[in-house]
Amino acid sequence: MGCKGHLSKGQRWPGAPEMAQDRRLKKVGLLGYGRLGQALAARLLAEGAQHGLELSFVWNRDPRRLQSTLPPALRLLDLGALGERSPDLVVEVAHPQIIRDFGAQILSHADLLVGSPSALADPDTERRLLEASRKSGRWVFVARGALWGAEDIARLDACGGLQSLSITMATHPHGFRLEGPLGKGPAEGPRTVLYEGPVRGLCPLAPRNSNTMAAAALAAPSLGFDGVVGILVADLSLVDRHVIDVELKGPPGASGQSFCVRTRRENPAEPGAVTGTATLAAFWRSLLGKPAPSFPGVSAGSGSDGLGAQGWAGSGARRGGAGNPRNQIQGLHLPGVGSLRLLPPNFVPKPQAASVPLSAWLCAQAVSVPLSARL
Repeated sequence: MGCKGHLSKGQRWPGAPEMAQDRRLKKVGLLGYGRLGQALAARLLAEGAQHGLELSFVWNRDPRRLQSTLPPALRLLDLGALGERSPDLVVEVAHPQIIRDFGAQILSHADLLVGSPSALADPDTERRLLEASRKSGRWVFVARGALWGAEDIARLDACGGLQSLSITMATHPHGFRLEGPLGKGPAEGPRTVLYEGPVRGLCPLAPRNSNTMAAAALAAPSLGFDGVVGILVADLSLVDRHVIDVELKGPPGASGQSFCVRTRRENPAEPGAVTGTATLAAFWRSLLGKPAPSFPGVSAGSGSDGLGAQGWAGSGARRGGAGNPRNQIQGLHLPGVGSLRLLPPNFVPKPQAASVPLSAWLCAQAVSVPLSARL
């Protein structure tokens, strides 16, 4: 018996938090080393172990950016060699093209957190990720980033109470990374509407500035990428912030009036930055939290739900098996802190499901069966 005031091997003080040495650290790989990637890497190195996580590698499209701040052991120069690092989770914060080109391949090695959900506006990418998730039994998570009220949008949509949804993103022109026709000309005047229309049409033109809108399209599958309206505004007065306005309406009631909600989120940002300051914290919280609920359907977390030591990086029951509660989730799950869990592993679709878009499948799962019947 140990002396008073000392702990035997394997013991810890009563009430002390469970420490990383009590379990295997879950390996996290980062794709992208811009402002968001650097922030995530720094926090994983400084705080990851206490949450059961460790940084396995960082890959960047321009490898020269890795040389100044990362030790050689953490640099991944060839994305094709990702599997050699045996990651548990790969976090993409680079560009939607990475998801289109490598998303399905990544799922053969690890779970995937998509930081560029505008990639899912492409139906072929959506289909490949769904098929790869089903085949590998691994999860795809989608970060909601700057989308405020994602759970409320999803709940309203699931009960048939959502008729329209529009997302307006405004910032200084230097904060945009535009392609195609939108990238050819400067903004005209102090405030210019660059685009207004379906989110699906905006994503390829502003792939790095439409991720909030893409998350909204996934949270409201009855509208989806074709029904949710995205509005992109260049405003010369917004030098140091991104402004996100969300407006949703329900169908008219007996009185002819409609339910309506409008929210505004002002996210401080460095001049010319694509990612706002508050979004950095949202992504970090996506790696931390408590266990996912053990029931299917739509569930809103209560503030700390996420993917971390007590959630995604939890007790080890992660692949298959009837006892794994994560395999019972058959719909859209919304953690309370920053990501949308979209694709359940080992899902056996109906015969026609292979040709049904993910958004339509999510809508059917969330709406066609009452939640009470699935608890």
